[in-house]
Formats: sequence, structure tokens, C-alpha cells
Amino acid sequence: MTESIQILVAAHKNVALTDLTTMYTPIQVGAALSAEMFNDFIQDNTGRNISEKNPYFNELTALYWARYNSQADVIGLVHYRRFFSFSSKKQLNNVLSQETLSDLLKNTPVIVPKKRHYWIESSESHYRHAHHNLGLDVLRDVIATRYPDYLTTYDKNMQRTSAHMFNMFIMKRPEFDAYIDWLFDILFAVESTIQPQVISWSPYEQRVYGFLSERLLDVWLDFNQVDYQEVPVTFMEKQNWLLKGTKFIARKVGFGRAEL
Repeated sequence: MTESIQILVAAHKNVALTDLTTMYTPIQVGAALSAEMFNDFIQDNTGRNISEKNPYFNELTALYWARYNSQADVIGLVHYRRFFSFSSKKQLNNVLSQETLSDLLKNTPVIVPKKRHYWIESSESHYRHAHHNLGLDVLRDVIATRYPDYLTTYDKNMQRTSAHMFNMFIMKRPEFDAYIDWLFDILFAVESTIQPQVISWSPYEQRVYGFLSERLLDVWLDFNQVDYQEVPVTFMEKQNWLLKGTKFIARKVGFGRAEL
């Protein structure tokens, strides 16, 4: 029996995604807060959803939507600017194909991006140099309280100098449901504690739950000993490495955080 696959392409603006195959489903995130419904997109404010939380949860509102509204056997999330691809060409017709994905899934239930390496700092120090400390502090407290068995794995991951980032992955349904249930149980608990402070932060920093979730994928994979395959990520837009380098230096010396 052929597995049904749905890879959500999260977008907060109306972009042309017409070259994608039917495996990909463009989804408008934060649709509950938008006056414009994007053509040829589904919206994250249908069925059971948290669309109105998009300014705080970012692309995670698409994952929440999929947990309760998608019937696919395999579910994934990419971004309109970032796709899994074995090609360096910045073209939609070169992104990961259904045929290649199906072959990969014969050997593993999970696809993740290649790890991002920080080299000179840990995942924890990278987060603390880029964002407010409060979210990370409360996150650890929540894990210690609600999932104490995960705490050692969490601490080990936070000391590593690499991580699977971007909230991008593809999972078979059992793994997807288990991960999403665990993830949102933690994030909603963090939200209930820090949200009164978060609403006064800058729009960038208000995306705290999306930033925190990037640190949790590896924790869940490692603790549950889930096999995965890494696939490269292609950025569809040109990267401004000079600006990224300036932001990194500013964070290291304590100026401006990620808001430069």
C-alpha cells in the first residue's frame, strides 16, 4: 500500500509555488490574523488550530494544524525559502522529489536537515547570545517537571555545538503524532508562564516558542532513539553572509541580540 505524503510549505506572504509537485502543500501561516487569503494555499486557521498564535509560534502553527487536520501517512514541514534538496540549484523543480523521499523512508521514519554547526559555542550559549534568557530558563524547568526522564538528554544536547534547525523535518505518522504531542505540551506550559513578558518584547523576540522548539527536536530524537536521515537544505533566496556575520559578532559582545 502506497503511503500518502503531505509536505507543508509554510509561508506568511503570497509567493509563487506553482512548480512544486502535488506532494507539497503550501500553507498560509497566521491566516487568522490576515485580511488576505493566499491563492492556491490552504490556511492554518481551519479545523482545530492555533493560527492566532503565529506571531509567537511562527511556522509551528502549520505543524499544529497538520496534527489535527491532515490525514496523511507521512507529514513534513519546509519553508517557502528553504527546501530539502540534494541539488544546489535554487529552483523549485530541483527540491526533494516524492520518489527520492519514498526511497529514503524505506530505511528510516524521519528526515531532518543536515546539522548546523556553531563550532565555537554550544547550542545553549548560541541561544543565550541571540535571545532573551527567560524562555530557555523556563523551558528547562518545564522539562524537569513534566518530563524529568528527558532532562539529561536535554542538558547534553544544549552543550553540543551542532543541532538540526529550522523546524524542518519529514516524519511517518506515528513519529509525527508522538513528537508533536510532546512538543506542544512543553511549549504551551512555557507559554503559560512567560507570555505576559513576551508580549512586551520586539516582534522578532516574540517568536520565542519557534526558537525554543528548534532546540527540542534533537532531544526527542535522541531520547527515543529514533533513526533519521539527514538531507541538505537549499535556501531559495540569496544569503547575506556579511549581515549574518555582523549579527553574530554583535551577539558575542553583548550588543543588540538578534535585532540588528
